Amino acid sequence: MGSGKSTVGEVLARRLGVPYRDTDADIVTAEGREIADIFVEDGEPRFRELERAAVREALAVHSGVLALGGGAVLDPGSRALLAGLPVVFLSLDVEEAVRRTGLNQARPLLAVNPRRQWRELMAARRPLYTEVARVEVATDDRTPDEVADAIIAALELKDDPV
Repeated sequence: MGSGKSTVGEVLARRLGVPYRDTDADIVTAEGREIADIFVEDGEPRFRELERAAVREALAVHSGVLALGGGAVLDPGSRALLAGLPVVFLSLDVEEAVRRTGLNQARPLLAVNPRRQWRELMAARRPLYTEVARVEVATDDRTPDEVADAIIAALELKDDPV
């Protein structure tokens, strides 16, 4: 949360000359409501079902940059589908995450004590992120273009200046 997945994903896709897709946006479009509303109205287990389906669908049909929700790696099936793909883990420290996400945005998993919640989420998720990621790129104190540069360099991709 707050790593810049969506923003960096769009920048990276443009720079590489490929399509961009975001599974969180897919879920919002399909459900006709925001993710926070799905959490409140249907609960996290239902959201995770929707997320699994969105990841599976996107990986089956999309050939470009794909941004996944921060909890997508919780599902073993999703992790298996990501195996061998050029997955990038965008990391950041807790203070930067809280600054970026703020308390005024719809972040259901950070609703109470965001610093502690973020640390707990990262403690549980970091091993899963590193399991599926080919590279880790820190986003602290970097612009989206700088993060895209780091990803292109780390994955040895060819930048397609437009």
